Amino acid sequence: VCLTCCSRDVMVRIDGICHRNGVKFFSGDVFGYHGYMFADLGEHDFVEEKPKVSKVHPGVEDGPDTKKARLDSSETTMVKK
Repeated sequence: VCLTCCSRDVMVRIDGICHRNGVKFFSGDVFGYHGYMFADLGEHDFVEEKPKVSKVHPGVEDGPDTKKARLDSSETTMVKK
């Protein structure tokens, strides 16, 4: 449910109904340069994009940095949370 241009009492009442029934609720409004947005998503899944960690092969380089894992900015993995 998306709601805008309503009084606070109406928004709280409709959000309560949506929350009890497991329905996602979004509300927002703009007043000139200022505005707000509220979302009650309850239980939900989302995906986060993370850089892939690549392991350095021993013997490729010398020094203390060879044993550290490196972030590969060109590859990413999607993690569901």
